[in-house]
Amino acid sequence: MPTDTHGGYMEAWMSGNEATAARLRRIEGQVKGIQRMLEEGRPCEDVITQIMAARAALDKVALSVMAEHMEECLSKTASSEVKKATIERALTLFLRMSPGAEASPGK
Repeated sequence: MPTDTHGGYMEAWMSGNEATAARLRRIEGQVKGIQRMLEEGRPCEDVITQIMAARAALDKVALSVMAEHMEECLSKTASSEVKKATIERALTLFLRMSPGAEASPGK
C-alpha cells in the first residue's frame, strides 16, 4: 500500500476499491446464476427478475465509483475549473446510465 496517503484518502480509496471488487464478484455470481437459469429453462419471469437485480447491483457500483471519484475531484484542493469539469462529466455519465438512454432490442 502506498505510504503517501493524501490525508487518508488513499486508505479510504483502497478499502472502497476492495469493497467494489467484492460487489463485482457477487454480481459475477449472479450473472453465472442467470446463465444457469437459462440453460435449465427456468421461467422467463424468474430470469428477468434476476437480470433486473443484477442491473440494479451494477448501477449501485457505478454510482459508488462515481461518488468516490467526484469526492476526490471536488476536494478543497481542486481548482474551480476542475470542479466544474467534474460536475459536467458526472452529469453526462448520469444521463448515460439512465434507463433507456441507449437501449434498444438486441443490444
